Amino acid sequence: MTRAANGRRTAVVVGAGPAGLAAAEVLAGAGLAVTVAERMPSPARKLLIAGRGGLNLTHGEPLERFLARYRPHAPLLDAAVRAYPPEALRDWCDGLGQPTFVGSSGRVFPEAFKASPLLRAWLARLDARDVTLRTRTRWTGWGPDGSLLFAHPDGPFALRPDVAVLALGGASWPRLGSDGAWVPVLAREGISVAPLRAANVGFTAGWSAVFAERFAGAPLKRIALSFGAARVRGEAVITADGIEGGAVYALSGPLRDAVLADGAAAVTIDLRPDLDAAALTKRLAAARPDQSRATTLRKAAGLSPVAAGVLRESARESADGALPAAPEALAGLIKAAPLRLTGIQPIARAISSAGGIGFQALDERFMLRARPGTFAAGEMLDWEAPTGGYLLQASIATGRAAAAGALAWLTGG
Repeated sequence: MTRAANGRRTAVVVGAGPAGLAAAEVLAGAGLAVTVAERMPSPARKLLIAGRGGLNLTHGEPLERFLARYRPHAPLLDAAVRAYPPEALRDWCDGLGQPTFVGSSGRVFPEAFKASPLLRAWLARLDARDVTLRTRTRWTGWGPDGSLLFAHPDGPFALRPDVAVLALGGASWPRLGSDGAWVPVLAREGISVAPLRAANVGFTAGWSAVFAERFAGAPLKRIALSFGAARVRGEAVITADGIEGGAVYALSGPLRDAVLADGAAAVTIDLRPDLDAAALTKRLAAARPDQSRATTLRKAAGLSPVAAGVLRESARESADGALPAAPEALAGLIKAAPLRLTGIQPIARAISSAGGIGFQALDERFMLRARPGTFAAGEMLDWEAPTGGYLLQASIATGRAAAAGALAWLTGG
């Protein structure tokens, strides 16, 4: 094993996203000489991009409800989040001089409402603990002697640390570093890897050319989306070929599975979730008979132009392709406008990815059974969750858990 100049034990963390940096912090805090290898020119690029929308760190809901957001259910993931729950993540932010607050939706954000101050403070802490960051460094696998092999613009090299943590991310946003290139490397080792699939992703729908041209990019606000027994309130965004956004992402796992299995998924959109059908029917019945349908939808039903457009699109499949005239039938359509999703946006456009290293390939310390001394964490593990802080929470929690497992293994625990 490679030893640091002062005789300290060594660790290599592959990947400088949240999971990797969290692992490096724990390992360095325990006195190990830590090197973080990152294939991109700078660390945590995906975190910085996510921070443009405010950096949703975690969520303030009760822990049992929080844990239920993850799928598939994995006791090892539960244990990692329980060991490092949302309260611990918020305390950690405070310790970096970045206090947090809980928004009206329960989501937790830094008061600075962006990622760059938090990342700067985090990197400064790691630097103070002598963590070495090597950028433009791509991991390519293991050598015959068990060393980690890397490609670098200055030439290939190998490191043989006492422990290693792999935190290479999934396959979403590949331009930011998570390209899934590690999958065949692990497959060659016989390590079980579930296929990487798009998660928190948009879907395609058969919009008319007129609707797509007019409303692509328009927000569909204050709606409820239903699929099967699941119902989610939130917002969505119309795209030129479909729909995306928070309400869609919350159901994207089951929707994706349905599209892959059946070729399509049938959802309904409640365009006025704040009104029940009876109240909406009463409003529509009271509309002036001489006003246009567009005016009735706007004034009586309170629909925005894009919501009215979605309603008209849903009526295209009816016998005459027109909106129903009867107030009760029209109210019913507004409360449950059908939409057929026929495809999944590419994984490169997804916010996150599902699939990855199966938990059966890990022991209770997050160590790869096939590679003693090598641990795995973050999005490269086989779990998924909706947006809302769940992704970052689990990435950091599993990074810390993998590092703790590495320390336990080094001491025979």
